[in-house]
Amino acid sequence: MPATRPSSDQILHRLSSSEYEIKLKAIREVKNQIIGNRTKKLSYIKLGVAPAVAVALAEANADSDSGANLIVQSAAVLGSFACGVDEGVHAVLDTGAFPHLIRLLSVADEKVVDAAARSLRMIYQSKLAPKFDFHKEENMDFLLSLLRSENENLTGLGAGIVIHSCQTRDEQNILSDAGSLEKLISGLDGSISQRDASLESIATILKKNPGAVAKFAELQNGRALRSVIELTKDRHSRTRLLACLCLICIKNSSSRVLQDIAIKTKLIYILLELLDDSGQVGEEASFAFSSLVAGKEDMQKLAFEANAIDKFYNHLQNCDLHPKRLEGIFLALADLCSKLECCRARFMSLQVLNLLINALTHDEANVRTAACICLKTVSRSIKVIS
Repeated sequence: MPATRPSSDQILHRLSSSEYEIKLKAIREVKNQIIGNRTKKLSYIKLGVAPAVAVALAEANADSDSGANLIVQSAAVLGSFACGVDEGVHAVLDTGAFPHLIRLLSVADEKVVDAAARSLRMIYQSKLAPKFDFHKEENMDFLLSLLRSENENLTGLGAGIVIHSCQTRDEQNILSDAGSLEKLISGLDGSISQRDASLESIATILKKNPGAVAKFAELQNGRALRSVIELTKDRHSRTRLLACLCLICIKNSSSRVLQDIAIKTKLIYILLELLDDSGQVGEEASFAFSSLVAGKEDMQKLAFEANAIDKFYNHLQNCDLHPKRLEGIFLALADLCSKLECCRARFMSLQVLNLLINALTHDEANVRTAACICLKTVSRSIKVIS
């Protein structure tokens, strides 16, 4: 039987009920319907459910058991609306729930704090999340309190705020000078979620900032840097990728750190291995590879010796490649072939050119653009000219 469309009058009436059990049951019903279901999320958003849930959250008393239960369930619904759906983030922010969720982080009930933090983490996964002003002292005090917390959801929220809001050299320096790097380093020894969030946050602070990189390299007598290097061996592919991205940020930002040929070669082989991942990690690995070799003749030579062009070519044989993966491979090949004739000659010998020309008519504009960039690079080859 087809799924029944939720009734606006019924669900909104129950969400606004003055009877605790009716309201709680309605909120739980919404939560169970929308988790992992984009269609249901959009349907309930159009019905105006998000504002009704936000009101329930704002009016509940966190000091009572019944109020705390309402808050936990309401926060879960709002977080679910925001998870992976921009329309959901818009809807949640438009309700005015954001400051209420921030306020709930300081209540005594740990379940309420956890629920609010999880909801805010979902919001901060979106580019639409409110930007955090690091120039305000009270904001920095709040952020550092999150990062030093023993609650994983709070530290994860702090890391998410850094990733989303740190965009300038000035903001990087404020965070670095305030001791945020020291706080984030402790997360490298935590759970998978903590490690990944810490790695991404550290990379955000260090990117294109030689001063911050120099400071990080000296922290704990180099132990922090060694910890990141060690995480390139982690059994989780996402962690290995994020560790590589962090090291690439460090290497590209400083002419003194991570210049050993062994670590350079190691990064190349790890990223080529990650290309085999069938999910998002495999898609992102080629973009990371591009940032590693772009404009660097020594890195391109090492990649050539690691048979990187053959590896990318083998992946191009798959006719069902996701457009994002295809785009990344073409951009990686473009950067790999930008300086050395040996790379361009190998590219031509594998007859990648036919695949490249076919991609010029791909449905996705980003794939066509990447193909054009790659074609422009390899067209410098003597074999093409001759």
